[in-house]
Amino acid sequence: MNTFDFLMQGLSVALDPAMLLYALIGVTLGTAVGVLPGIGPALTVALLLPVTYGLDPAGSLIMFAGIYYGGMYGGSTTSILLNTPGESASIVTALEGNKMARAGRGGPALATAAIGSFVAGLVATILLALVAPTVVKLALVFGPRDYFALMVLAFVTVSSAFGDSARKGLISLFVGLSLALVGIDQLTGQARLSFGVPQLLDGVEVTTLAVALFAVGEALFIAGRRSAADDQVIAVKGSVWMTARDWSRSWKPWLRGTAIGFPIGAMPAGGADIATFLSYAAEKRASPHPEEFGHGAIEGVAGPEAANNASAAGTLVPLLTLGLPTTATAAIMLAGFQQFGLQPGPLLFATNPQLVWGLIASLLIANLMLLVLNLPLIGLWVRLLTIPRPWLYAGILVFATLGTIGANPSPVELSMLLIFGVMGYGMRLYGYPIAPVVVGLILGPMAEQQLRRALSISQGDLTTLVASPVAATLLALAALALIVPLILRARGKGAVLSQLASDED
Repeated sequence: MNTFDFLMQGLSVALDPAMLLYALIGVTLGTAVGVLPGIGPALTVALLLPVTYGLDPAGSLIMFAGIYYGGMYGGSTTSILLNTPGESASIVTALEGNKMARAGRGGPALATAAIGSFVAGLVATILLALVAPTVVKLALVFGPRDYFALMVLAFVTVSSAFGDSARKGLISLFVGLSLALVGIDQLTGQARLSFGVPQLLDGVEVTTLAVALFAVGEALFIAGRRSAADDQVIAVKGSVWMTARDWSRSWKPWLRGTAIGFPIGAMPAGGADIATFLSYAAEKRASPHPEEFGHGAIEGVAGPEAANNASAAGTLVPLLTLGLPTTATAAIMLAGFQQFGLQPGPLLFATNPQLVWGLIASLLIANLMLLVLNLPLIGLWVRLLTIPRPWLYAGILVFATLGTIGANPSPVELSMLLIFGVMGYGMRLYGYPIAPVVVGLILGPMAEQQLRRALSISQGDLTTLVASPVAATLLALAALALIVPLILRARGKGAVLSQLASDED
């Protein structure tokens, strides 16, 4: 079967009435939670992860995909109307979109964000379907040393790409790798670091760690730095529809943003935040009205939002084909697969093609649902923004606790939720990225297993780790991955910072 046949097979799964309902629930929940102030896609997906426990794998993952895309869209509403980016990828949207909202053009800003997200998501999902089979064929020839090199590449990229310091990223990674040692040794069957606690023999639960670090840690952090006055929500005035001039100024940025976002999302180069900065810089250079940037240029919303959503689809390429999460949200999605005993990678395409292609096809449907759902419901999302912060984050703590208890009713699990939540608060307080901890916990056991297999085959010869051309290439890419995100971030953010400086002048 070719890619088209597999995609048609996936559509037959995704168009099942039950799956359509799961997708609709996913995009609605994802948007509703993602639109809340200070909550980005990673926190949205982590918070709603326990909701999918009781479903079958296909329904759960399709709902998860809807939550993912809904959370991505919801962040743009918060950035435009409240000037509160839920994540770094929404900073550029806030820069231009909030200026448009203050000038009474919040409706067109939200519209170009929604339509740009739809266009980018549609094109990027089709590219995902075309690229994935090729990557799978290459990955099927990997041996233990090649997989270990791939894990090293993942470790280096998430450590260097998140946060402003590679050192802090590596420290976070080693915290995750240390937590991955807890439990039963996969090769010898010996208990490690369980301290006599039976619940730790299965290791640290990934979902508990993710919910604690992202949801509980964020709630504590917001409570700790809360100011007396809340941010003011800007009302949407006039029509939400775009004028003909808005359309003519937006369609090229949508396509350029997609072209920039998808490959950067598919590569281990730092995810959507870098894509949005580069898209903003590209739009400013290409615009015939560069003087409008910093004062509400619609291109500054259209391009970065398209890049953001194209990058989101791009991150699914390494996640689905190699089991390699390159963003915080992808790491939590990997945990979602693992809760059903599924490991994304080339073998999943071979053993369970209906599930994988059903998930890919559901992304197309989720995109269309988001467009149809969100433009008429802008007023509802605006009202959600007025929820007082204390109520909001108290609700997050309650929801995170109930979700953890429902999934693993154990005092030990609840204690770990509290401990890791406080750890997440401390990491945010001192600027340590959260994603490398989750990635270290998820990929650590696999990296250890592949390393020990490779050394067993070579009878302890360490040179075997670079003897394979594939392994040597991946390790060389890992070395480059320490440098490339710094260069890309410096180029992309340089344009934004220079714009901010010129605005102040």
